[in-house]
Amino acid sequence: MPDSRLQVAAVREKLAEARNISILTHINPDADTVGTGLGIYALLTKDRTKRVEIVNASDMLPRHLDFLPNFSKIKHTMDFEESLIISCDCGSIDRLGFDLEGRDILNIDHHAGNAEYGSLNVVLSEYASASQVAYALFKEIFPIDKSAASCFYTALLSDTQYFTTSSVDKAVFETAGTLVALGADPVETAYHLTQRRSLASLRILHRALGTLTLHQDAQVATLFVTNDDLEATGATMPDMDGIVDYAKSLATVEIGIFALEQKDIIRVSLRSKSVNVSALAAHFGGGGHKVAAGFTVSQSNLHEILDIILKRIEKSGLIHGKK
Repeated sequence: MPDSRLQVAAVREKLAEARNISILTHINPDADTVGTGLGIYALLTKDRTKRVEIVNASDMLPRHLDFLPNFSKIKHTMDFEESLIISCDCGSIDRLGFDLEGRDILNIDHHAGNAEYGSLNVVLSEYASASQVAYALFKEIFPIDKSAASCFYTALLSDTQYFTTSSVDKAVFETAGTLVALGADPVETAYHLTQRRSLASLRILHRALGTLTLHQDAQVATLFVTNDDLEATGATMPDMDGIVDYAKSLATVEIGIFALEQKDIIRVSLRSKSVNVSALAAHFGGGGHKVAAGFTVSQSNLHEILDIILKRIEKSGLIHGKK
């Protein structure tokens, strides 16, 4: 029996009624949103009576994911004015990057802080990735083919950081094993996720590591990248992926903070080994998972922002209380 929270009957009905479907992945996309979206796209495009598009509002996509089936079909503008929206791995509607007021939305996600902005919300926070949610849902409606399995597996592998996050359990490995049996290639996937870094990504990592600073008895680590760093290295948003994890990887560090200065905003990524950084992100208007979250603030002094975050951590007792 499928999990009742998947709302399989309601989703099946909504899909049956839709003639046009727009699959949306969140801005500054990662492998989970892209893999989830492409997996759903592979299944829905088998029905030739429907028009299906997959869209991302960002100018740049992670190029190392170009091995995924239908990656070249991802567009940057929506062509369907009246369509069912399927949002993938997106906790808040603004991160989709489009005006969706009044639109019918099927919201598929695993973020605990999801705003449930959809007409139908399939949000299971204990699942390790949005793709795990999508797989559990769509396997009840469609046969899962090799293309969809490859996309869902890639998303699952990436969002669990190669099966190392606290969300990994028996069900995750069972899902991964089934997706491999359906045609996902674990060797090829691992290669594309780990062996295709750009030179700019290494150059920007070098600069970020040069800013590494320890705080609060070496339990908090900060890293940052400035506009000047971006211009000097030619790095783009996909090249920032994973930098914050270097801070968290230190033996004494409980919380890692990475601040990225851009033209008019500062993006902050938070990672922890056990404490709830989603609550910290929420304080600044953001969100995410317990051990992986983030937020964005309007442009101001980068060092001041880091100081404010550090003071908030100290005041909230996140480290000592392990809240």
